[in-house]
Amino acid sequence: MAFKDLLTSMTAKTVMPAKKAPKDKTGKQPREAGPGARGWSGRGGGMAQLVPTVKEYRGTTVQVCGLWPFSSGASSPMIGVPLGRHEETQATVCCDPISWFQRARLISNPSAFILGKPGLGKSTLVRRMFLGLAAQGVNPLVLGDLKGEHVKAVEALGGQVIKLGRGVGYLNILDPGQAVEVAQLLEDHGRHDAATRVRADAHGRRLNMVVSLITISRNSPPTDQEQTILDRALRVLDDRSDGIPVLKDLLDVIVSAPDELRQVALDRGDMTIYLQETRALEATLLGLTGGGKLGEIFSRQTTSPMKRDRAVVFDVSSIDETETDLQAAVLLACWSYGFGTVNVANTLADAGLEPRRNYFVVLDELWRALRSGKGMVDRVDALTRLNRSVGVGQIMISHTMSDLLALPAEEERMKARGFVERSGMVICGGLPASEMPLLTSAIPLSRQEQQKLISWQDPPAWDSRGLDVEPPGRGKFLIKVGGRPGIPVQIGLTSIEKNDGLNDTDTRWHVPAKTLMDPAAPALPAKGGSL
Repeated sequence: MAFKDLLTSMTAKTVMPAKKAPKDKTGKQPREAGPGARGWSGRGGGMAQLVPTVKEYRGTTVQVCGLWPFSSGASSPMIGVPLGRHEETQATVCCDPISWFQRARLISNPSAFILGKPGLGKSTLVRRMFLGLAAQGVNPLVLGDLKGEHVKAVEALGGQVIKLGRGVGYLNILDPGQAVEVAQLLEDHGRHDAATRVRADAHGRRLNMVVSLITISRNSPPTDQEQTILDRALRVLDDRSDGIPVLKDLLDVIVSAPDELRQVALDRGDMTIYLQETRALEATLLGLTGGGKLGEIFSRQTTSPMKRDRAVVFDVSSIDETETDLQAAVLLACWSYGFGTVNVANTLADAGLEPRRNYFVVLDELWRALRSGKGMVDRVDALTRLNRSVGVGQIMISHTMSDLLALPAEEERMKARGFVERSGMVICGGLPASEMPLLTSAIPLSRQEQQKLISWQDPPAWDSRGLDVEPPGRGKFLIKVGGRPGIPVQIGLTSIEKNDGLNDTDTRWHVPAKTLMDPAAPALPAKGGSL
């Protein structure tokens, strides 16, 4: 053999053919024996039926760089208030509209909309957000607490609690708040344009609230001519009044029929025409000042003026659930008063007369205000759109999309749906299957996300022992931002939140130690006695 051939035979790889397993009776090649992805199958093989989720830890790139390749990017941003754990990865989820807008620019505007069935933790989520933001220097403003569930948290922050209700507290809707003093202060410092804007904003909010109360009282909005008369009457009242006017003073101006009002009423010098044009308006205002279904809450001077340097909650829990019109009117009044105070604070900060303050505004039970009468969608939209200031986060809360779309006119339903579409983020709790077509028309949801929301609204399991069994969806929410995949989060409560009763919204359902069936319980008094 030549040397070249010998060298070639020594360096060449010899590949031996693998032995094939004999074919079975069907002529098919059987699979080679070996464990599968879950282990050995068959009896005694020990195949795993469930692969457990590996526990995950979060750290900085400097801390976990030595664990490569066993590290991966986080599934949710670590920016904002810590809410809880990711339902699937158990990673920490941080979220709030102000941080995601101001610090990370993850959303287009600092607003959020929360949807979910009752009893699943919407209030707990909101409370966690404003407690965390308060620690960062943001003042929470709960503009209308119908159940009194945020009062303890605001008191723990050292904030202001304003009680409103029949015989409890009053809120004068014609009170410009601190706008008059602030406008004068701005003029003293040469800020005449800012002073004009403050006065114009206060006038617009007062007019909007008077029109809103009339709409709720009549279940229909006032005519265009009546709104023009009200606008001119407010200006006449401001020129004539030395102090803070009330609704009775506005009624007196309309009854006195000054020339300014007769001109906009187009009476052509005929007093009979003026009386005919203002008769319905006078009757409605008389009902607002003398009691009626809206009571006297708005016809007296404000009991507790709002402060702008701390957390504030308007406690309206004394109003009965059956008085839906009164609840809607109080909510709108609180929203208008709160936004006016925020506008004044930001104007002073822009002028360099006060430090800059950020606010987190909570608008709860939105559906009550929208259902209170025709045209209320425009009133709510005007309240929120009048706030053009920077540094204010906003969160709206309702139950379902059906609540927002249960309005008589199509244009009102589209505007109500716009509240959800314009929000920077939408946070959904458990919702029924019938809500999915309505919800997906406003925000995109995958089929898996829809099934997750539907599963969260199921009731708890049957328990004959009387134990407190939580529903499967309590404390679980899906955070949606545009078309991005949703972030499912399980809210985690701290020991302070659990033990101090900050999240107990069912205090009236607690069974006392002694009941009336207990022989040792005190007997009821006789008829006509007092407890």
